[in-house]
Amino acid sequence: MHEMSLCEGILQIIEDEAKKQHFSKVKWVILEVGTLSGVEIPALEFAFDVVMKGSIAETARLEIIELEAQAWCMQCAKTITVKQRYDACPDCGSYQLQVSSGDEMRIKELEVD
Repeated sequence: MHEMSLCEGILQIIEDEAKKQHFSKVKWVILEVGTLSGVEIPALEFAFDVVMKGSIAETARLEIIELEAQAWCMQCAKTITVKQRYDACPDCGSYQLQVSSGDEMRIKELEVD
């Protein structure tokens, strides 16, 4: 389950920012997760609770914003929304798509004390 290591990375970022910005508690963590990122949301939520235990984010609430994936069609030169990798372009049927977003995961916002 790579979601556990993703949450360990999130905790490391939180701890680094706590040192830089001098906060001692995290109330809220908002993540943006793309639909093509390969992240299983329920597994991420479970791992978040486990990894944050005993940390400054132990009582933090997690909010996940799922981002749609966008791709650029090389055949018809349009930006389209895709549901999964290797979808065809809904306009021209081409499979020559270059994913431009929706495969990322990032911390969007932290609410801290």
